[in-house]
Amino acid sequence: MMNINFIVNGKKISAEIKPYENLARVLRRLGYVEVKIGCEAGDCGACCVILNGQSVNSCMVFAAAADGGNITTVAGIGSITFPHPLQEAYVECGAVQCGYCTPGSIVSAKNLLDRNPHPDDDEIKTALSGNICRCTGYYKQIEAVKLAAEKIANKKKEIPKN
Repeated sequence: MMNINFIVNGKKISAEIKPYENLARVLRRLGYVEVKIGCEAGDCGACCVILNGQSVNSCMVFAAAADGGNITTVAGIGSITFPHPLQEAYVECGAVQCGYCTPGSIVSAKNLLDRNPHPDDDEIKTALSGNICRCTGYYKQIEAVKLAAEKIANKKKEIPKN
C-alpha cells in the first residue's frame, strides 16, 4: 500500500492505494461515481477525466501517477443546479440518451473547448473519437459541442469589462 495526494474537482484528497491500481478504480472507491468503468482497456472513454489539463482514460493511468495532480471529473465541470453550458447543450441537443458515456464525452469536449473555443466539426470529431456512444450516433454530440461553444462565446460577450 502507498499514500498519494491529489486534487479532485478543487478538493484535496489523500488516498491509500495499491501500486497497481488504476485511477478509475481509485476515484470510484473515493465516491466519484460519475467516473464510469467501461472496458478498462482505454477503448471506450467512459472513465475520461482531465488530469493536469489533459483528457485521459483514467483506466489506463496508474493512480500513483496522479500523485500531486489536479483532476477534473464531469462533476467538477458543472452541477444539476449550476450546469456548465456544455452540459446544457448536451441536454438541449438530445446528446444524452442512456447517459453512460455522457460524463466522459462531456469531459473530452470540455478539454477541447478549453484549448480551442471555436472548433470545427473535424476537431470535435477528433476530440470525441475516444468516447464510444452506442445511443446517439455522435451527430447530436457534435451539435452539442458547437452549441456550447456558441453559448460560451455569448456569455463572454455579456460580461462587462471594467
